[in-house]
Amino acid sequence: MFDRSSLGQLPNGAGVGYKPQHFSDIEADAGTVRWLEIHAENYMGDGGRPLAQLRHLRESFPISVHGVGLSIGGEGSLDKDHLARLKNLVRWIEPASFSEHLAWSTHDSHFFNDLLPLPYTDQTLERVCDHIDQVQSTVGQQMLLENPSSYLAFAESTWEEPAFMAEIAKRTGCGLLLDVNNVFISATNLHYSPQAYIDAYKLDCVGEIHLGGHDEDEDDHGHPLLIDSHGCEVVDPVWALLDYTLAQSGSKPLLIEWDTDVPEWSVLRQEASRATAALNQFQLAAQ
Repeated sequence: MFDRSSLGQLPNGAGVGYKPQHFSDIEADAGTVRWLEIHAENYMGDGGRPLAQLRHLRESFPISVHGVGLSIGGEGSLDKDHLARLKNLVRWIEPASFSEHLAWSTHDSHFFNDLLPLPYTDQTLERVCDHIDQVQSTVGQQMLLENPSSYLAFAESTWEEPAFMAEIAKRTGCGLLLDVNNVFISATNLHYSPQAYIDAYKLDCVGEIHLGGHDEDEDDHGHPLLIDSHGCEVVDPVWALLDYTLAQSGSKPLLIEWDTDVPEWSVLRQEASRATAALNQFQLAAQ
């Protein structure tokens, strides 16, 4: 069991996923965001400009390390080399937060460039908890676990996702990362209420809230099908769901994710400013 002492180390303000092309803009416009997120796998090398820039930024900004390659839900053992590189990265960055996804991306020696869903069963629960225990004990820091975006449901699932996430947090002491866009995507694709999902979520374990863009498509029956893309602005219904979430959870660190078709800083800045406005509006309403 890991304790939750790291929850709350990020400031309750807006952050953005850091991209090297925005380095100079962030330096010149530091007041727009209060923290930055990096993808762990982009910084596991031994040197070069990316690490030099990150070393400079960490002097001014709390850093959140977000992993995408551990395959927490994979059936096999965790990759020991990957875990060792992650441990070294966390050791020198000393991040305010570290997170991964409830998903799998490896099978045998194959790595898939996707975060793939899991059936929510007792067997999956045991495996995920064992992996999280291994990660937290190796890295020496609490991990936040992110809810996935879903496009199908497994017939063998015996747990609802919010209860499954809560049980993982209870057994391992990990925190939770609530991606509101993922909730909206999954609720639309699987035909349930996103507000009911938020009501059932273990919000007191949440250390970060993420927001991002998605693409719209249709399934074979002509029903809406949303795809998590992180390649456009956050849509108004997701902003509305954020407002609903903050009313239940209180202020949390908010991250704008934009990982594909990365825009100019001015566009990302506008999204971060809207996240700040959402937090400010909640805080005024709570007074």
